[in-house]
Amino acid sequence: MKRRHWLFGGAGAAAAAAGFGWQAWRSRQEEPPVSEDTSGLWTMRFAQPDGGELVMAERRGKPLLLNFWATWCAPCVKEMPEIDRFHRQFSPRGWQVVGLAIDGPTPVREYLQRVRVGFSIGLAGMEGTELTMNLGNTQGALPFTAIFGADGRIVRRKLGETSYAELAAWAEALG
Repeated sequence: MKRRHWLFGGAGAAAAAAGFGWQAWRSRQEEPPVSEDTSGLWTMRFAQPDGGELVMAERRGKPLLLNFWATWCAPCVKEMPEIDRFHRQFSPRGWQVVGLAIDGPTPVREYLQRVRVGFSIGLAGMEGTELTMNLGNTQGALPFTAIFGADGRIVRRKLGETSYAELAAWAEALG
C-alpha cells in the first residue's frame, strides 16, 4: 500500500513539475507589454527595392500589418507566402500590409524576383533592428510582426514565424 502511495505521489509530483515547467516556457513565449508610443514609426520613410519611397505617414488611419524580415532568415522566407495570402484576403477589407527588410537592397531585389508579393516592401537595412526594438521586440530577432489599429497604436505583435490563420484571427478579433 505504501509503495502505491509513493508511486502515485511521485507521478503527481512529476506531473506538477512538468506543468510548472510548461507554464514557465509559455510565459516566455508571450508578447511583451504593448508600447503606447509608436509616433516615430509614422514619420519614417524607406527606400523601396523597385525604386520609390515608402512613406509610413501615408499608412496611418487604416489597420496595418507590419512585418520585419530578411532574406537570410529561414522563418521569414517561409512566412512570406502566408503574409501575401493575408494581404490578398484582407486588403479589400481596408487592411494594409508592409514588409520592412532588415537586409541589403540587392538580396531583397533578387528574392522578390523569385518570390512575388503584392504588398509594399521597404528597405530598413540593419538600422531596422532598432526600430523593431522600439516597437517591443526586446530580442531584436526576426521575424517580427506588429498589428496596428487605425489609430496608429500597436494592438498585437509577435516575435517568430506567423501564419495566415494566426494573422486572420488577429484581424477578425480587431474587427
